[in-house]
Amino acid sequence: MKKIILLSLLFMATFTHAKMMDAIAMIVEGEPITTAEIRTIQSQAHISKQQAIDLLIQDRLQKAAMKDIVIPESQVDSEIARIAKQNGLSVPKMQKLLKKQGIRWSKYRKTVREALKKRAFFKQKVAPTIPAPSEDELKQFYQTHQSLFVIPATITVTEYSAPSESAIKAFIKKQKGLRGKKENKSTKGMNPALLDMFLQTPIGSFTAPINAGDRYVTYKIRAKNGKRTMPFEAAKGAVAARWRQQQQTQAVKDYFQKMRTEANIKILR
Repeated sequence: MKKIILLSLLFMATFTHAKMMDAIAMIVEGEPITTAEIRTIQSQAHISKQQAIDLLIQDRLQKAAMKDIVIPESQVDSEIARIAKQNGLSVPKMQKLLKKQGIRWSKYRKTVREALKKRAFFKQKVAPTIPAPSEDELKQFYQTHQSLFVIPATITVTEYSAPSESAIKAFIKKQKGLRGKKENKSTKGMNPALLDMFLQTPIGSFTAPINAGDRYVTYKIRAKNGKRTMPFEAAKGAVAARWRQQQQTQAVKDYFQKMRTEANIKILR
């Protein structure tokens, strides 16, 4: 699993402190930031000293904002089980994989707990400040960001079907035992749920099993060709999601900017 330095403006990963003592550059809400940390973030993220300082200050402010959020062990267990299932693994298999990669299980659990705390923090503190968009706001966003809603004109797939979900899952795992039917599908007029699945599935991969009523099907994505801009009505769900993403980024920025103006920050050097 990749070691992430920065998750986003909202969510910063936990930074590794220098093993050797270094000078304390500043104290934010009682939490020190060392010159070693600043240099490390500068080097690893390839950013300026001031940008590194700003990110570290936000990290400390976020910790202060989340200090009263408690995540029970059962919730951590459920989230780990969900992540394992999403990656086609059992929890014991995931433990072994992480061990091979030199990641301690206790460290991984701590990372998951922190992610859940950040999710809870966002839901409690930031999300309520974001109003629901009006139809006009969504249309305006669509008009000014049309490049975000360009999709392939056609998608070439091979369809495989079986009488049960278990049979389809076994085929996806072994990739033998079923005869496929190759099709070149136009994205125009395609069922929105199926289109979204096709767009999210990488070329060369299989979609999740789909209940087609009398059978289960999966599609292997062969190619995505051409370009077309989705009309507003067809893209409305994606437009709303992109709009929320933009609003969330700004809301988080505003939240921490306000928190920073009121925070106890002591500059030592």
